[in-house]
Amino acid sequence: ESIIEIDKNFEVIISPMADGGEGTVKTLVESQGGKYADLNVTGPLGEPVKARFGIVGDGIAIIEMASASGLALVPEEKRNPMVTTTYGTGELIKKALDMGCNKVIIGIGGSATNDGGLGMAQALGYKFYDSKGRLLGLGGKELAKLHKINASGIHPAISSCKFYAACDVDNLLTGKRGAAYVYAPQKGADSIMVKELDRGLSNFARVVKKDLGREVEKLKGAGAAGGLGAGLAAFLNARIRPGADIIIEATHLEDKIKDADLIIT
Repeated sequence: ESIIEIDKNFEVIISPMADGGEGTVKTLVESQGGKYADLNVTGPLGEPVKARFGIVGDGIAIIEMASASGLALVPEEKRNPMVTTTYGTGELIKKALDMGCNKVIIGIGGSATNDGGLGMAQALGYKFYDSKGRLLGLGGKELAKLHKINASGIHPAISSCKFYAACDVDNLLTGKRGAAYVYAPQKGADSIMVKELDRGLSNFARVVKKDLGREVEKLKGAGAAGGLGAGLAAFLNARIRPGADIIIEATHLEDKIKDADLIIT
């Protein structure tokens, strides 16, 4: 408005931006004239929480994993990535698929978890077993027990939907720059937990390669959100891309600025 007050002949185009983290859903829904979907899902500690995602265009779902599995949902004294789960994020994805969405963008910042996307996949019908054939439970502690993955009962719409993980880090899944060593301490892990979680993620990557034929341990961005980047790639064949790039494409920012005389950020 201030610019137009100077000269009413100026054309001003406003284009919201985000990087895949907090604010991504709002940015895309409001800039694209989309709508919200609200539902109760399983929170990081297994309790019900209210979460929402956005739908824009012709069946494109925009999800922030933090709305269902975020660190802000866990009181500081209860933070423990050995037990927190991404199950609620999977429930958001399932709802989007049930609604007929054919493209899903998942922003994977601000997580409370270090489960490699195990919970997310469980919510979508994947089954995980230990060496004795027992079903695994929820949380990062289960990864070290993983022996076999069964994909026979997964959501039928997964194969026809395109998935993108919006990520602003390039950490690998394991090792000193991996999910556990870099991010688990801020989620409540002590040094012993960090080592256990890292071993679990390494085992997880091995079983994923054996049973699903997908290599995720050395994938850039796989370590984001406690390994959710790896899980999205492994279980949904998602592409991991910088969040800002996804938003730029979705809002057609390059078309908007190609003839601009002045860009203000």
